Amino acid sequence: MASNERIGVGLISVGWMGRLHARAYLATRQFFPELERHPELVIAADPDDSGRIHASEALGFRETTSDYHELLAHPDVDVVSICAPNFLHHEIALATIAAGKPFWIEKPMGINATQSREIAQRAGVADLITAVGFNYRHAPAVAEARRLVRSGELGTITNVQMRLLTSYASDPQQVFTWRYEKERAGTGVLGDVLSHGFDLAQFVVGRVESLSAITETFITQRPLPAGASSNSFAKGEASNTLRDVENEDYAAALARFENGAVGYFESTRVGVGPHAEYILEVYGTKGSLRWNFERMNQLEVARDLRGYQTVLTGTDFGEFGRFQPNAGPGIGFNDLKTIEAALFIRSVIENEQLAPSVADGWSASELVDASVRSAASGAWVSVPEVEGVTTYNR
Repeated sequence: MASNERIGVGLISVGWMGRLHARAYLATRQFFPELERHPELVIAADPDDSGRIHASEALGFRETTSDYHELLAHPDVDVVSICAPNFLHHEIALATIAAGKPFWIEKPMGINATQSREIAQRAGVADLITAVGFNYRHAPAVAEARRLVRSGELGTITNVQMRLLTSYASDPQQVFTWRYEKERAGTGVLGDVLSHGFDLAQFVVGRVESLSAITETFITQRPLPAGASSNSFAKGEASNTLRDVENEDYAAALARFENGAVGYFESTRVGVGPHAEYILEVYGTKGSLRWNFERMNQLEVARDLRGYQTVLTGTDFGEFGRFQPNAGPGIGFNDLKTIEAALFIRSVIENEQLAPSVADGWSASELVDASVRSAASGAWVSVPEVEGVTTYNR
């Protein structure tokens, strides 16, 4: 188990997100020096030679393996990062829980709410500290937005808009990979992107209790790759064989929050123009705010009829002061993951669930599944309230 000097890390899957986890762990020593123990990169598991080589030579892991079970059995591994493709999350998370290891898992936890519920409930029974990769929560401007809402400075919240617009699948020649397959990905843009929006809205405003949704697939077929490919974000070489896309490119939902506010959610993966235009707008009886991830170090705030004032993120916003001495220079996406890593490690050290939990991940999955049910039936549907320790209302 964890010594007085370090917390041993095991990383499962050394793709883009796995590499980001590793770098975030290493950065905690610089930006969160007060942590009682800091991460040590012990072992990385990846079936691909290139991933294991990168883990060893670039990231500095002591050991590598092709079998994640070997990682889970390693005596020096105290915490686990699960960064494998979505369809492997459930299997790996359950094995990690059985091994008794606290874990940091990327979203969506499972390909549906049933899988996410099982992960959350088993982790709860095992009394494990967890973290889910809801990185947009950790933007310092979002911390200030949440403070403005939860303190009542914007008055009674009346309505919320959350739009997550991306272009990563806008090219019809983007090859077919697991992300477009129901059996392995579950939903499309709902689980991949809008789950972030559901969590972020609940984190800032409160729980969503019901919704009415629509979904659509605009690019109905995609070419199979000419060779082996699992990367949905790289073009790759396309073959002449087409395969039907099995999940949605677009989703939108009207929603009611538990506190009486109404909401509108929208997300696309095939927008031509936006790259990561993740926009949160919150309106209240005394003011409103706007935040756009593409300008993540700015927050627009209106407190009267004179309109919006653009406020640059400063040292009094969340964890911004750990990275920059004053407003202006700004921080980036990787810094959000460093904040996330530190919150997970602190949770483990203090044995208190401070990081976004698997119950939060389950809650987002219930919103995704409710959207699927509503889109199929055309009806308003209630969103089940989850069990366990959620952090969005703390």
